Amino acid sequence: MTGLTILACIISFRLTKYSLGQGADPAQTVFWFIIAIGILTFIIGFALVRFILKPVEQFVEKAIKLASISGNAADKKKEWSVDKIEQFTSVFDRVTSVLSRMDARHFFPQIIGESLAMRGLLSLIKKVAPTDSTVLILGESGTGKELVATSVYENCQRNNKPFIKLNCAAIPTELLESELFGHEKGAFTGATKFKPGKFDMANEGTLFLDEIGDMPLNLQSKILRAIQEKEFYRVGGSNTIKVDVRFIASTNQNLEKMVQERKFREDLYYRLNVFTLHLPPLRERKEDLSLLVDYFLQTLPKKVEISSVALQMIMAYPWPGNIRELKNVIESAAVITENGYIEPAQLPGQITAAFNTDSKEVSLPVNLPLDERINEIEKSMIIEALRKTGGVQVRATELLGINQRSLWHRIKKHKIDVKSIRSNEI
Repeated sequence: MTGLTILACIISFRLTKYSLGQGADPAQTVFWFIIAIGILTFIIGFALVRFILKPVEQFVEKAIKLASISGNAADKKKEWSVDKIEQFTSVFDRVTSVLSRMDARHFFPQIIGESLAMRGLLSLIKKVAPTDSTVLILGESGTGKELVATSVYENCQRNNKPFIKLNCAAIPTELLESELFGHEKGAFTGATKFKPGKFDMANEGTLFLDEIGDMPLNLQSKILRAIQEKEFYRVGGSNTIKVDVRFIASTNQNLEKMVQERKFREDLYYRLNVFTLHLPPLRERKEDLSLLVDYFLQTLPKKVEISSVALQMIMAYPWPGNIRELKNVIESAAVITENGYIEPAQLPGQITAAFNTDSKEVSLPVNLPLDERINEIEKSMIIEALRKTGGVQVRATELLGINQRSLWHRIKKHKIDVKSIRSNEI
């Protein structure tokens, strides 16, 4: 419309100049031109609304009726804003979020997580997997680095070739070189026959070196040569063995610090650090806790449910052992429970102690639906975090392990009065 207005001004000026040049009164010519422009503007506006915005509005109206888009019951009952652009933006954001979750479930069904941090990670996996780039996976112990490595392999072009895994921390130092490169008969005492190594097995496929930060320095140069030159020597052998392998490595250690301390070769670090995937610890993706708990409960041999208070305790705990610790806790509690219902009494002492110290229990009706229980638990956790930080939202996000935008949306969703919390009114 702005372009049409500018064009109209230019044409009006030209018509006026032409009419004056012809000795005629330009008023009548310009008047009819303005009438024509007005009609044209109306037609364009009508067409825009009828053929473009109307279908969009119909799509939005249908979308907000879907349970996965509409949000909670309060969102369904409230009147939409008069600002259509704001309404459309809100719905499109929700649609994008739902599609992102569906995309993650489709391509990575074995990875449980719908938080923003995990969706960002899965997006990176989709981008790097089809390439032959070396991938370095960084994350704390128990975050699922092997699962991510498997996902990279399953979505790569070599997924019909071998996928060989080796935990560098699980093999004794004196045997690690033989495990990696194999050995010839008679290479050392006890080497009674030829043995292929992991590099041989992974040829044309993918080799995953787990906990590579624990690899001895004397082997790091040989690994570097294998990655860089695509060749190696077997233990006790003199012939160069060519190999075509895609490398994935992982560690829970700070390799940069190890390089500075000369515990890890700098050249190997840069050779491995082509594309890095950072796995968020569980405390930074607490949105996924209820999904993970539900998943672990479904994998149990018997049907077991969890009480709302026990779930609240689980969501409040920082989980230093990450997903592995959570899995062990759920399995242990399921073994102890006698009525098929996990209560706080079945949870480890460190979880209940942390909850009693840091949180206040929320009394919820026994028959409350799961979604409403989770909403109430989430609301209570946000209020408690805001109480502890005096209503300072930036500090509250650190306690909750979520970003500031996510906290703002949750405060709005639960209608939490932050000003009252600052004034100690809640």
